[in-house]
Order: sequence, then C-alpha cells, then structure tokens
Amino acid sequence: MIVITGATGALNGATVEHLLKRIPANEIGVSVRDVAKARHLADRGVRVRRGSYDEPAALRESFEGADQVLLVSQNEPGGDGAGLHRMAIEAAVAAGAQRILYTSHQNVRGDSPFAPAREHAATEALLANSGVAWTSLRNGFYAHSLNWLLGPWRQTGVIAAPADGAVSWTDRADEAEAAAIVLTGRRSFDGPITLTARRAVTFDDIAAIASELTGRDIKRVVVDDEQWIADQVAAGTPESMARMLLSFFQAARSGHFAEAGPLLAELLDREPRTVGDLLTDRATA
Repeated sequence: MIVITGATGALNGATVEHLLKRIPANEIGVSVRDVAKARHLADRGVRVRRGSYDEPAALRESFEGADQVLLVSQNEPGGDGAGLHRMAIEAAVAAGAQRILYTSHQNVRGDSPFAPAREHAATEALLANSGVAWTSLRNGFYAHSLNWLLGPWRQTGVIAAPADGAVSWTDRADEAEAAAIVLTGRRSFDGPITLTARRAVTFDDIAAIASELTGRDIKRVVVDDEQWIADQVAAGTPESMARMLLSFFQAARSGHFAEAGPLLAELLDREPRTVGDLLTDRATA
C-alpha cells in the first residue's frame, strides 16, 4: 500500500488522482487531518484515516500497512517544520514502511537565506538517519508563486520587485504527476532527486515573455529590498511574511534556484510546462 499525507491539499491531492489512474484504489491510503474533506476519496475506495504530524499515535495508525509513505512538507510559517517532520518520519518507520518519500525543494542547504530550504535540509538529514530507504523529491520552485511575486503587472505594465536571479519555475501539477510516477514506477530512486522545468529564467526574461504574449511593453523595475518590504507592508502583507518572501530573492541572486535538469521531463515523457504557459493562462483568463 502507498499512503499519502496532505491528500486534501493541492500538491498531494493531485498525486492521489494520478495514482488512481495507475493502481487500484484499495492499494492507496491517505492520512489527513480532516477525514470529512477526503470523503470524495473514500467514496472511490481509497483508505482514509485521520493523521496529523503533531499526533504520533494517530499518525502511526494512519500509516499501518504502508509499503511506501509520501510525506508532504508542512507549510505553517514559523512552525517547527523539522520537529513535525521528525515525528512523521518516526511514525512511518514504526508502522513498517519500507520507503519514505518527501516533498522537498531544489538545492536545499543549511546556509540558505531562504528559510524553507534550511527546513528541507534538516528533514533530509533526518531521512538519511531513519534506517529505511528514502527519496527526497527536490521540486523546482512552484510557478504559481509568481502570482504573488510579480505583483499586479497586468494592470500596471510593470514588474516591480527586488533584484533576483534565474529560477527554474516548475508547474506544481507536473510535480504531482511525477510523484505518482516515482511511487508506482519500476525504477527506484534513493536519496534526493531534482525535478525542475527545463529552463531557468529571471524576472527580466519573464517581462520579455509577458511583453511578447500581451503585445504590451512590460517593464522590469528593480526595487530596493527595504523599499519593497515597506511597500508590501503598506499593501497589507505582514512584515514577517514579506521578509520571508524577500529571502527568496536573496537566495535567487546567489543562484540557489537556477538548476534545470532533464529528469522531470523524462518521468513525464513530455516537456514540463513553462513560465510562458503560466503567463498565457493568466493572460487569457
């Protein structure tokens, strides 16, 4: 059995849908905080059990009988991510899982300015010391994040943001499909694997792409870091969140998200979606 956490969320929820196309429903289990939200899965034959990273006993029960467990990374700002992930890993080991998979991030490192990268690095260290086989899905930076980071460019004709660097923006839906392929494929992946779009682009590149798609002159304006923070706070963003977002730009400047590899395309057997595809969707919405 394959057990998926976070199955009512966008990422792992989509992974479950892809699994249902590949294996029988009775070979899939989900561990969710609110079983009512997973009724649509239970109705299709998926085993639904309550589980939360901060409730080890319930989590172990939700993992019962699992050969593989896919752990989604926690997403509470300021939460003890590594601590929660530790309890999830220990629960999977106690339940007898033979392999633990984890939704990580490209280029995780303990010295990254980007706090989630440090959390992922700590979690991968826990997996390496778990005593069972593990696979870390180092996903490329999710392209839907551009909806927030680019600002209201369609209205203003300006992409105003701090200095950045090349990023291999990757479609979350492609990552979800790839996870299902890894879980059900004959090829085993041990340790971290990087799953990104084929090309890394800067905000300058994105402005050029947006200009071509819209037929308008979309300008890229670099904003001072602290001025950008002040602008975000004035627009209603909590300062702590604004500074976390700023750390993305700081890491991007150092090339932390520039890696663009072929594995995602190989797994999907097609080209992953691009930033151009995302902007086309937004422009025609």
